[in-house]
Amino acid sequence: MQKAASSNTIFFPKSYDPKTSQSPLPTLFSIHGGGFCVGRSNDDDEWNARFASMHSVLVIAVNYRKAPAYPFPTAVYDAEALVLAAFEDESLPIDKTRIAIGGFSAGGCLSLTVCQLPSIREKVKPSAALPIYAVVDQSIPGEVKVTTRYYKPSLGGGVRAEPTDYLAKLAPVFTGSYISPGTNLKDVRLSPCFAPRDTLPPHIFFVGVELDQLAHETWRMANKFAGRPEPTFTDKVGQEKPSAEKGQLILDDERFAFEHVDEDKKRSVRWLLVPDQVHGYDRIPKEWHDKESLEDAKLKEIASQKILGEWLREFVWR
Repeated sequence: MQKAASSNTIFFPKSYDPKTSQSPLPTLFSIHGGGFCVGRSNDDDEWNARFASMHSVLVIAVNYRKAPAYPFPTAVYDAEALVLAAFEDESLPIDKTRIAIGGFSAGGCLSLTVCQLPSIREKVKPSAALPIYAVVDQSIPGEVKVTTRYYKPSLGGGVRAEPTDYLAKLAPVFTGSYISPGTNLKDVRLSPCFAPRDTLPPHIFFVGVELDQLAHETWRMANKFAGRPEPTFTDKVGQEKPSAEKGQLILDDERFAFEHVDEDKKRSVRWLLVPDQVHGYDRIPKEWHDKESLEDAKLKEIASQKILGEWLREFVWR
């Protein structure tokens, strides 16, 4: 069931009747992407509705004003205000002891920046962040980012087989609209990879996409927070050849999946790299895929949702 409330959209599990049910629900705040310039919270309706029902959680989709009319840091504080408004809304069955904040692309960045704000840390107290193919380091030049991933023309048709990263042309337009000249690109509200670990939720699940110029910076942040050696810019993310298993995630190779849990189990970091897909693979227009790529994308989207929800339910919120 879906319900609109101001600039938030609320997704209930199919099994939950908000008119008669009394039990509070674990809650995920979901922030959409779009380079801080485009997009709407309903862009993720399918993902949010499926996640809510798959894992019996409340999902709250958060909107924010866009650049260039509203440049940095407007989106950060818009998202903060809407998270707080929903958290304080007594009509919503939010389990206030089990909250996570996630997002996609620019929304993944916002999920990590909003979590750092004192109001969110002290009042909402999210136990987990779920940045999905997020931009986490604005200080890296675009000409460097495009060298940190593999290119796989053997994948056939569609955008994932192209010899260039489609974000290479879009990213400068988005960043130029969102970030004013002279802004410190290492500001932790822009580049959360520079944030102190203690300012972020205790549990973080980073999801990257292999054929994405943003994957390396997320991989680096995941390794840094897990206390592992940080990859250099010459260490390409993923693998050179296509995966042998179509529609499958790779969970037995630390380039694609790892988990670090502190000894006291109070903090953890997980990393998942979706193989052989591009940035926004589950959001881009269907015509950007060929038939095989589209089928592959859907299977991997659902598989990653399953892993994310099980991690929240069985580990973070246990």
